Amino acid sequence: MSKIILYGILLYLLYKFVFELVLPIGKATLQVKSKLKEMQEQQAAQQQQYQQQAQAAEKQQAKRPATKGADYIEFEEVKP
Repeated sequence: MSKIILYGILLYLLYKFVFELVLPIGKATLQVKSKLKEMQEQQAAQQQQYQQQAQAAEKQQAKRPATKGADYIEFEEVKP
């Protein structure tokens, strides 16, 4: 009789351990992994967008004609 009670208590403790500790930790781990993957994908997309914008800016600068010395204004430094 005492063995049955002992086994019952051990089975109950094992049940509580699995369903209150192991499974929630497993679910949390999966959530963290999915969020991390999502953030990495967003970062890669932003990096790609930045590179495309930088390339477009370089192309626009290449298309602009180079200004000659007409826009340059000389100045002298005033010393106190």
